[in-house]
Amino acid sequence: MGEYGIAPGQRVAIIWDSSSPVEALKDLVDKIQALVGADNRVSVENVNQLSQFGSQSSSFDVILSGVVPGSTAQHSAEVLAEIARILKPGGRVLLKEPVVTESGNNSRIKTAAKLPTALTLSGLVEVKELQKEALTPEEAQSVREHLGYQGKEILLIVQIEGKKPNFEVGSSSQLKLSFAKQPGPSWKTLCGPPATAKLWTLTANDMNDEEMDLLDSDELLDSEDLKKPDPSSLRAPSCKEMGKKKACKNCTCGLAEELEQEKKSSQPKSACGNCYLGIFRCASCPYLGLPAFKPGRKILLKENQLHDA
Repeated sequence: MGEYGIAPGQRVAIIWDSSSPVEALKDLVDKIQALVGADNRVSVENVNQLSQFGSQSSSFDVILSGVVPGSTAQHSAEVLAEIARILKPGGRVLLKEPVVTESGNNSRIKTAAKLPTALTLSGLVEVKELQKEALTPEEAQSVREHLGYQGKEILLIVQIEGKKPNFEVGSSSQLKLSFAKQPGPSWKTLCGPPATAKLWTLTANDMNDEEMDLLDSDELLDSEDLKKPDPSSLRAPSCKEMGKKKACKNCTCGLAEELEQEKKSSQPKSACGNCYLGIFRCASCPYLGLPAFKPGRKILLKENQLHDA
């Protein structure tokens, strides 16, 4: 296997940016072409036009991005997602990117810690950093010119590698799930091991064992528990005490009888008390001359028709 881990017969794509020197790019393409063989064409594409590349999914075995000497290529989330799409399952991507040691005001340049995370979020696996070194003054000046970086953080160049999983993006697989009814826990399982269950088992011999301390239930009661409660505290409050003006259904507190007695006492009574007799009536009786009332009939008279005896 040759440089960059490329073997003969593999399909390789080289991604460059506007900062890449033309001669350096041409030398890299010739070198990779010699490694893969004359029968395999090396594809070259600009990083800003990668989404318009038009390559089919899973087309390349190896992708080299930003490895042209002098390149300042920045790999956005969209670029990394497109790289993961056109890689074959199990394919490798090798990229270089200038980074900073700490996050500054310039959001275009990632930190050394965020670059591996970006590759992982794009769907690549086995992401590992191969090399990290400081930029030369000339390379640092190129980064400032092409990326407009004005920060004071130290600039580094990081070489990192990642692989595409051994399956296609968007592929699916049926999960083998077992929905068989699981047996419920047995009594022995709930009680724990036999040794644990034995701790809670008492026999007649255990009761007679002098070494076993048994508690008297009466000793658990104090003097307050032995006092006889006041009967008034045990009685449930009546409907009247609770502020109710109407007795409950099936009233047992006596409110229903009390209301019934008040109702009877408030009913008017005749002056002579002989209203049940048919021929003996008062001169002012409205029922004068009418037949006698039937036994049990309720007689109601208006207040203005009653006079004290």
